[in-house]
Amino acid sequence: MTSFPQPGSLSAPPSALAEFDAFAASLGSRTPALFLDYDGTLAAIAPRPELAVMPDQARAVVRRLSALCPVAFVSGRDLDDLMSMVAVDGLVYAGSHGFDLRGPDLRRQVGMEYVPDLDVADRRLRDRLDGIAGALVERKRFAIAIHTRQVAPPDKPSVAEAVRAVADAQPRLRVTGGKELFELRPDLPWDKGRAVLALLEALGLEGGGTMPIYLGDDETDEDAFRALANRGDGGGIGIRVMDGPAATAATWSLQDPEEATAFLKRLADWLAQG
Repeated sequence: MTSFPQPGSLSAPPSALAEFDAFAASLGSRTPALFLDYDGTLAAIAPRPELAVMPDQARAVVRRLSALCPVAFVSGRDLDDLMSMVAVDGLVYAGSHGFDLRGPDLRRQVGMEYVPDLDVADRRLRDRLDGIAGALVERKRFAIAIHTRQVAPPDKPSVAEAVRAVADAQPRLRVTGGKELFELRPDLPWDKGRAVLALLEALGLEGGGTMPIYLGDDETDEDAFRALANRGDGGGIGIRVMDGPAATAATWSLQDPEEATAFLKRLADWLAQG
């Protein structure tokens, strides 16, 4: 019998690929609605954002799945960047952690009034980080990411200090974190979890006949795992891509983007069989 850890426990949940039959059984007769993160989930983490390319095999299985069930990407990337990197037409895309939503017959932006605050913070961050080698400031429409992957370890506290100083001067923004990055976002009660719930409503997928499934790998994806775990209408399923034990609200796991692609292929085969 599969043992399911409690959400938030420091362990790796069971593998959705190795135990696919148990995973499929948990769906029952409900149709999956897939919500996919990009970086670290279907594309391997890279030193710079533009180098994190999704393999053709992953793109092919996403395209195949889109003909079998609803598919959306929910990413911290800027919306236009996300759509360009995935390059599959007809999907729903949520960029900047769900602040910017687009799909067939769908367009929504959250926090437009905070763009001037982000403009000011962007200029201040670039000024403060100009002398720190490897610090990369990535401006998105509704967020600013400060990447530290290429910063020498002794310099990383200086990056953190600069981010805190800029955030303190911009009270309408908040700091969040991720793998080797800080991020400034509008200080609004909005995140990937709320975006997924909003998409379910907008797409008419709130009923008990749909099972939302979210795949992600990072701290920001935990918001989506929790939102689905606490959701009514039959809840939802969180799958975290992780290479070792970690606290997570997800109930299933996958080891890396390659295994995530293999899982999605298995899911597509299962759905095609009817």
